[in-house]
Amino acid sequence: MDSTPSPSSSSAFDLVSRALGRYIPRGGAAGTRTQASENPAAGRQEQILGAVNLDKDLTITRCNLDAPVFAGLDAAAGKPFVDLLPPGDVPTVTRRLRQVVETGEAHVARIQRLRRGDGSELVVSMSVLPAAAPEEGLTVSVIAMARRLHLYAAETAIGTSLDIGETAQSLAESLLAWGDVAAVDLDFAVWTGEGVPGKAQGRIRLRRAALVPGRAWPEGYVTPGNDLPGEASRLLAQAVLRDDAPQTIVIPDREAVERVLGSPRVVRALVPGDRSAGVACIPLVLDGAPPVVLGVAEVWRRADCPFRDSELFDLQELVARTAHHVDLARQHQREHTQVLALQRRLLPRTGGATIEIASVYQPATPDSAGVGGDWVNSFPLPDGRTALVVGDVVGHGLGAAATMGQLSMEARALLSAGLAPDEVLEHLDETVSLLDDAEAGLAAGYSALGSTCCIALYDPVRHDVALSSAGHLPPVLATPDGHAGPLPVRPHPGLGAEFALREPFDVYTFAAPQGSLLALYTDGLVEDPALSIDEGISRLADAVSTVHPWDALQRAARHVASALAPAHQRDDVTLLLARMIGYRKEDTATWRLPARNDAPACARAQVSAQLRQWHTRDDTRYRVMLLVSELVTNAVRFATGPVTVRLIRSGHGLLCEVGDTGNGRPRVRRVDLLADGGRGLSIVHRLTTRWGVRWTDTGKVVWAEVAG
Repeated sequence: MDSTPSPSSSSAFDLVSRALGRYIPRGGAAGTRTQASENPAAGRQEQILGAVNLDKDLTITRCNLDAPVFAGLDAAAGKPFVDLLPPGDVPTVTRRLRQVVETGEAHVARIQRLRRGDGSELVVSMSVLPAAAPEEGLTVSVIAMARRLHLYAAETAIGTSLDIGETAQSLAESLLAWGDVAAVDLDFAVWTGEGVPGKAQGRIRLRRAALVPGRAWPEGYVTPGNDLPGEASRLLAQAVLRDDAPQTIVIPDREAVERVLGSPRVVRALVPGDRSAGVACIPLVLDGAPPVVLGVAEVWRRADCPFRDSELFDLQELVARTAHHVDLARQHQREHTQVLALQRRLLPRTGGATIEIASVYQPATPDSAGVGGDWVNSFPLPDGRTALVVGDVVGHGLGAAATMGQLSMEARALLSAGLAPDEVLEHLDETVSLLDDAEAGLAAGYSALGSTCCIALYDPVRHDVALSSAGHLPPVLATPDGHAGPLPVRPHPGLGAEFALREPFDVYTFAAPQGSLLALYTDGLVEDPALSIDEGISRLADAVSTVHPWDALQRAARHVASALAPAHQRDDVTLLLARMIGYRKEDTATWRLPARNDAPACARAQVSAQLRQWHTRDDTRYRVMLLVSELVTNAVRFATGPVTVRLIRSGHGLLCEVGDTGNGRPRVRRVDLLADGGRGLSIVHRLTTRWGVRWTDTGKVVWAEVAG
């Protein structure tokens, strides 16, 4: 072996070798004896560091593996590095090495096994360092995993993810240092995020959460994602819960394994081949009274390498240290599932006769801080318009989800009551401020200040969109002529802004001809570290402009989201596409009448003629004429200015609207038989399926729906 680096060299191999010089003697075994005699402290020091230099073809050119712990590793110059690897690990490690050669980015601290000449294996922490020049290849530094170092490194690695599958996989990879195959089987309730009782109730069910190494396994063997056979689950549970106390068990050889498991089907499901005969089963126990068993970790090894007591102590210590990480991942999984279910319920279901709706919601990656507070919603308003709402609540988790649900439901209720978008945002702003109060807040330590929301109302008769925004990114509108871009909405502070920053919410109205496509979204769709937010919105506009009028809208929404969303989402991705259909011109009729005593008679005549032209049934025509007469009479009596009458023919009946300049809210009251007035609205109430009021800049509109 060439273990003497050139003093003038500055390659990664030489730098590592010089840094390790105090630990790795030069000159082989003789050098080791000399150094130990000259410095007794060095002889007692645990020598665990080494380095191997590779060329671009992954062939060994130099190595510095003189420490005794690396004895038996055949790392001679000219040999392929993959000869040091177990066959099952060759594809993965080769891919990592070539990736470092191609990208020049180091790959640090991978737990890896190396094969000795006698067939035994050495567990190391392997780092791959690129050379300064690509043609010089790369350097592989290895650290033989001493007991305490391995336990520390394993616990650190296992605690880095909140995803329960990744947590189990990290545990299995760490357990591989003690055997040939490692598996982690979790209680199904743990896997799904549910609570686990102290004692199992009913049928025991275990699911394989992780298995290493990854390879082609024998037929019938249980692999990740599959449930263990019922009898296997019961046997494992009984084994680790003897005398109602969780404890580790060891089955030393294949004969004993087959005798304990009994059924050939169970043997095929649990034993990973002929060579791995002995097994140690270590329960994952959550401390408590009584202790809770989350699952079982299994380490398999050859019968000629029995488990020593010290190794079993190490295994139990590692599993005990990391069981709480599994429980944290379980809690995160439960919270993630609950929030995701809430957000799914808020997604719009369908459109209607005047608008087509499609939505996409992609939660953040499982190892992020949790599902965020993004939501979109659409729903028909009683007066024939459609509300489109998008919001982004600050933060993640249950606090954000609770606030999201409250704001979404409050917005729907206020819009259905006839409030304008700016008025609804004023109420939401007050709600967010109230929820920030320490006593009234939904979650301790959580604040929703700065949340954003955008509300758009589509009028299918006027073919326009009226919207208000509280700090949200502008919607993108694509018109039938092919033009697409963000709507020019003036930025506004988010909900709950400081009093000094609060401004009145503006209402913007934009034309939305038939065939237009409106996109509402949250920032997770357009944010990219490599691009500005304006460039992200421009990319969205380009993607929306490519949607053909004949394209299925749900498929188009999924295509747009997949084209723009980052591969590793740290935030939720939310998109709503709305295709404007509207009413045909021949399905609406509008009249403007002066506020005079003859206005009801004029309205009846106009409406009667229009309904005859639409071939409306006589009984429906009679009810509509009576309804319009009562509404116009009230408008003339209690308001000033002209009266507007509008009739809309829809698939489920007729919608009548009477607008005036008054600001009083009509209310149905009990009618006194001796009173002169008060009967008009009672008649309206009986003639219609539903009716209500919406407010405008100049007054109000009373609308009523009559079944066809």
